[in-house]
Amino acid sequence: MTFLAASAGAFAALALLAHLGSCAAVALRFRRARGALPPPLDAPEIVLVRPVCGRDHRIDETLGSSFDLDYPNYEIVFCAASESDEAAVVVRRLMATHGGPKARLLVSNDRLNGNPKLNNMAKAWGATEAARVVFADSNLLLPRDYLQRLLAVETDGVGMVSAPPVGVAPANFGGELECAFLNTWQARVQYTVDLLGAGFAQGKTLMFRRDVLDREGGMAALAREPAEDAAATKATRRQGLAVALATGEFAQPIGPRSLRAVWSRQLRWARLRRATFPLLYLPEALAGAVPPALAAGWAGAAAELDPAALMLASLGLWYAAEAGLARAAGWPLTWASPIALLLRDLLLLPLWLGGWGTGAARWRGNAVPVTLEASSPAGGGT
Repeated sequence: MTFLAASAGAFAALALLAHLGSCAAVALRFRRARGALPPPLDAPEIVLVRPVCGRDHRIDETLGSSFDLDYPNYEIVFCAASESDEAAVVVRRLMATHGGPKARLLVSNDRLNGNPKLNNMAKAWGATEAARVVFADSNLLLPRDYLQRLLAVETDGVGMVSAPPVGVAPANFGGELECAFLNTWQARVQYTVDLLGAGFAQGKTLMFRRDVLDREGGMAALAREPAEDAAATKATRRQGLAVALATGEFAQPIGPRSLRAVWSRQLRWARLRRATFPLLYLPEALAGAVPPALAAGWAGAAAELDPAALMLASLGLWYAAEAGLARAAGWPLTWASPIALLLRDLLLLPLWLGGWGTGAARWRGNAVPVTLEASSPAGGGT
């Protein structure tokens, strides 16, 4: 066996072992997190900010969940760029029909940079003096213990708390593919990195300590990068503080998705990752099940073993581990999941190559820049 073939075999084995360990560790984390958390006896004030734009799938349910949190001391601030936005109409109806915590709607279109969601979010920071401010995307379905779960990981040395979304309720194969990207790929990787002590923020949920962000200049600090979550991660780490991830079912109802929409979204995220963390982006070229399977086949052929059998065994173990994680965590798992997982991995390399492009990706019919100079309309969830 040549040195290159032996190296390929070592890569295949190490990648598979790392993947199996990652799935097992995240599955155990979710098993331990089961059961609702009660509100703290001395509940600190929290402001929940929900930027809105357009009519998301199941928007009445996702935004309505803001009013049903089992937490005694919070306020809801909705943010819209325009009074004519149909999401603002939904918000006003929800505020009129729900009791509970105080809620208000802020409407303006102030610009910090080319990030549409950040421009929409920014006005909420100066509208409150609460020590903790949580930003939650409009298409996120909040569990009743949402705020408790965020507070539970805010320990000494933690400057901010985040959490990846979990894709639920896919209504077609495009939705299944979206869940394959969100759940056992992106959420798994993010939780694994957090377990290794290097957690990073994801924009669906961002809980800021006011003192931490104000030391960086407030919301303007989040305008230093094209993506607000990357800017938040860097601002927190500059102060020697960590980003911690909360564990729970922070569900994003997916519904029907076109394959084109899934591609556009993933391409936008790839370009933002490449622009904000270029060195960490490089190894993504070898991500997913396909490179290890090909490497296993190459090494097997060099060792006069059946390469097809080795590739199928590698793929089988890889996806069995993801299925086990989904089952343990309570994430969607259907007959279409294996096909969606394989297609996802086949798309990872083209997406990685596309991430090096300079053109804007599409978001809700608009061009989304990956540089700070370009402009874009205001937005809500992603």
